[in-house]
Amino acid sequence: MAALKGYGLCSMDSFMHFPCPKPFQAYKRKSSKWISPKAAVLPNFHLPMRSLEVKNRTNTDDIKALRLITAIKTPYLPDGRFDLEAYDDLINIQIQNGAEGVIVVGTTGEGQLMSWDEHIMLIGHTVNCFGASIKVIGNTGSNSTREAIHATEQGFAVGMHAALHINPYYGKTSIDGMIAHFQSVLHMGPTIIYNVPGRTGQDIPPRVVFELSRSSNLAGVKECVGNERVEEYTENGVSVWSGNDDECHDSRWDYGATGVISVTSNLVPGLMRKLVFEGKNSELNEKLRPLMGWLFREPNPIGLNTALAQLGVARPVFRLPYVPLPLAKRVEFVRMVEEIGREHFVGERDVQALDDDDFILIGRY
Repeated sequence: MAALKGYGLCSMDSFMHFPCPKPFQAYKRKSSKWISPKAAVLPNFHLPMRSLEVKNRTNTDDIKALRLITAIKTPYLPDGRFDLEAYDDLINIQIQNGAEGVIVVGTTGEGQLMSWDEHIMLIGHTVNCFGASIKVIGNTGSNSTREAIHATEQGFAVGMHAALHINPYYGKTSIDGMIAHFQSVLHMGPTIIYNVPGRTGQDIPPRVVFELSRSSNLAGVKECVGNERVEEYTENGVSVWSGNDDECHDSRWDYGATGVISVTSNLVPGLMRKLVFEGKNSELNEKLRPLMGWLFREPNPIGLNTALAQLGVARPVFRLPYVPLPLAKRVEFVRMVEEIGREHFVGERDVQALDDDDFILIGRY
């Protein structure tokens, strides 16, 4: 023990007769009241993957100005790989019909069924082929902050214009944890926060968004709670997009929303553009509401996948656990297309009610 004196420790002899040196005393608790230490949050501890080149950077105000953003569908080949030819056709249709942005590999695009390699590849492909014509917003959110940081670095590195981020789901966190999670990625570039409690099991309250809005990178919120929440944000200078197609008309024209992040625009992009660009149009809104209701009778993207297959613009291939709507609903869709007008829908083939045997369901992809 004597050999340890140089390290501030006592020999057994000195320990018995003399007080310990100061280094030992430092460990003594001076107060019986315990104080929780503050966690060390170091968002920039990792090496940045984004270059210093600024010529292709997107200004957050450019994202805030977008009114029609389509949550784009990801089509598949019969073996479960991406059908990039069909995907490119879908993006071109959106551009031709006036969509200003696309959400790539979001819930509608089935990012939840993809590896991160597939995520980043499709984001990069979209930017490379279409980034000059439409804003590419990559879903790089995760319930794991580590994964969200890594994916967002990679998404911006391949050129996406903005990121879409959801709050941690399933393994939910506290309000302070939610803020820390978003702040870990917000500094990287323009960001849209996505609030959909029906999927995450936890609401993002306004106090979180108002705290995040101190950053110039917060583009706004995709809000699915309802129009009262939309109005609260718009009255306080926060840009917001309706996340509910059946509410987007009123959100836009009565509650101040910038526009909509839409699923229905995969099918009728021209009509959805008219709905959010050309003033109040209750007649058109009521005309589209049955289609919107049909799309969401089962969890998205089941209805959309079924519809695009029946319109002939995507192969009838489903990655499990998604399966097509039953035959009765498929027949109902054919009638709805005829009522609205086939000319308003994407694709050029006649709509048809596919049989069960026409669909391919893939469990390993």
